[in-house]
Amino acid sequence: MQPIDRLVQLVVSAFLIVGVYQFYFWCQRNYVTSPREFRLPIDDRIPYCPRWVWIYSFLYYPIIVAINWTVTSPRQFLYVAISYLLLLGFQMIFFIFLPVTTPAEWRAGVTGRGHSERFLAFVQSFDGRANSFPSMHTSVATLTALHLYPSLGPMVIAFPVLIALSCLFTKQHYVLDLPAGALLGWFAFRLFQIIY
Repeated sequence: MQPIDRLVQLVVSAFLIVGVYQFYFWCQRNYVTSPREFRLPIDDRIPYCPRWVWIYSFLYYPIIVAINWTVTSPRQFLYVAISYLLLLGFQMIFFIFLPVTTPAEWRAGVTGRGHSERFLAFVQSFDGRANSFPSMHTSVATLTALHLYPSLGPMVIAFPVLIALSCLFTKQHYVLDLPAGALLGWFAFRLFQIIY
């Protein structure tokens, strides 16, 4: 591919991540049923480890952008982008019609002590307690790993695993949110395979 194609892809990727992601925030304010909790006893046994916020945020976006260096044509990039838009559409359906919220006391535990907690508090200032199920972080990480698998091999599976762990240790998600997110990411990838 030509360098200009890569540059255009990077610009489009940045737009998709920053611009289209606003629909995620819109859902937090526009659900149609009362939010519920999916809390299980295992959720309370998972320790709160704020340092995982660095994985939650700073591993997440660079790996997604890395897809730009693995696609082989503008056509492939278009269909990869469509797979992310489809995934966002499915996520929005869940967030609007089956809103799930994390417990308020999980947020109350973020006191702002240290760099990790301050950054987690910053993340939470944008990312409300709703939109928990299925985990969008896990679904996007799964979809990304499946797109990267042909180029990078089995090691990319570590990406959704690390993201899922970061979702738990930062208390951003319930355990049930993670397999649901992974399944939804896999489903979006299967649709990509069918249409591409």
